[in-house]
Amino acid sequence: MKIGFDNEKYLKMQSEHIKERIGQFGDKLYLEFGGKLFDDYHASRVLPGFAPDSKLQMLMQLADYAEIIIVISAADIEKNKIRGDLGITYDVDVLRLRDEFQEKGLYVGSVVITHYAGQNSADQFKAKLEKKNIKVYLHYTIEGYPANVPLIVSENGYGKNDYIETTHPLVVVTAPGPGSGKMATCLSQLYHDNLRGIKAGYAKFETFPIWNIPLKHPINLAYEAATADLNDVNMIDPFHLEAYGVTTVNYNRDIEIFPVLNAIFEGIYGENPYKSPTDMGVNMAGNCIIDDEACCQASRMEIIRRYYSALNKVVRDGVPETEVYKIELLMKQAKITTDDRHVTTAARTRAEALGVPTAAIELPDGHIITSKTSDFLGASAALLLNALKYLAGIDHDTKLIKPEAIEPIQDLKVRYLGGRNPRLHTDEVLIALSLAACTDGNARLSLEQLPRLKGCQVHTSVMLSEVDIKMYKRLGVDLTSEPVMTSRRHY
Repeated sequence: MKIGFDNEKYLKMQSEHIKERIGQFGDKLYLEFGGKLFDDYHASRVLPGFAPDSKLQMLMQLADYAEIIIVISAADIEKNKIRGDLGITYDVDVLRLRDEFQEKGLYVGSVVITHYAGQNSADQFKAKLEKKNIKVYLHYTIEGYPANVPLIVSENGYGKNDYIETTHPLVVVTAPGPGSGKMATCLSQLYHDNLRGIKAGYAKFETFPIWNIPLKHPINLAYEAATADLNDVNMIDPFHLEAYGVTTVNYNRDIEIFPVLNAIFEGIYGENPYKSPTDMGVNMAGNCIIDDEACCQASRMEIIRRYYSALNKVVRDGVPETEVYKIELLMKQAKITTDDRHVTTAARTRAEALGVPTAAIELPDGHIITSKTSDFLGASAALLLNALKYLAGIDHDTKLIKPEAIEPIQDLKVRYLGGRNPRLHTDEVLIALSLAACTDGNARLSLEQLPRLKGCQVHTSVMLSEVDIKMYKRLGVDLTSEPVMTSRRHY
């Protein structure tokens, strides 16, 4: 896996650029922070070399300048909205984010509940935070937002919102997910600061789309694939092209909202300091790509992974195929098919030959290992053992876990725990391998290879259980599956 991104250069360049932007606005900048601050695995997959916590590391370099505001929508609290990647509600994630930030030495000044309209659940959450001595502010729903600019920029619009007390020159505004009201929180603060004679500015930090690479670059196409469920579309920024004669890339929501944003800025300051949505951004990632082809190839593979994810959602959740169709169009633009991902064809070919569920993994040296379902192990569990043996230099026919050690586990699952599938899942086979490692050198050596699986590509010929999916995720493996269910049971 070739490195295509200079992470050290990025950390230095990005933090310096944000400092420069703070200075442009009288030493006060509200920075709307899009995307994930922690565990940004999408960025690390399409920009090989980008560390999943790069944005957090960059912020830590600005720790003396920065404080963080966490924003959550009262509407999301009310409907118990869940983060798909973590499986926790947005309100729980607010507390998680605060703890994570503070453990890293970053100051979290407050939490803002936006879209507030007297929701009881929001009141309860506010009281819960205040019991923990967390400052909480309320921002209200504004009728006709965002088009009713005269009302928005008035004492009955932003003027009704609580003013957030801040103490640092850089105020990072983040949230558990999209649609939380980060931009409105920043603009509300500009309105209140202006009334108080405080000169402040606004900027936006979004890693994708990358503004200074081509519109149809695979990296930007991979971003469209990642947000296919949101109907985001990358576009040439027409405002930037008109103002400067330079072609840059942005996405539809920022371009569509810019005329309104322009009017709001003019309502607050009398003029807009920015001539385009691209001007508002501070992202330097495009300047840190050191191997364009490595990033292109990584992005093409990401599009294929997103395609399989969309297919699986259709089969598993019964959602419409809209997302699938959109990603199919992106694959045509990128000139790729699922056959371009080697593990995909390896798993499918073996499944067709054997007529049983199979799996394949591409290891760091490019070697592909396959597996099949047996009486003892599911294909995904067998794949782990096969891969670990290869990495440890152990003969494929060597048994790391003796059958007589597996049978009692199967008996426990079926006879005592009421299970229907006696085969071991990935978590169970790793526990069995750990026990074997106490007395068997080969098992111990194989277990020590687990960190080398991180970043490897895996494909299975059938959809896996949640247990197996989560285990592969914890191992840092990029997993895809054919949209085939092994059971029709829905409960």
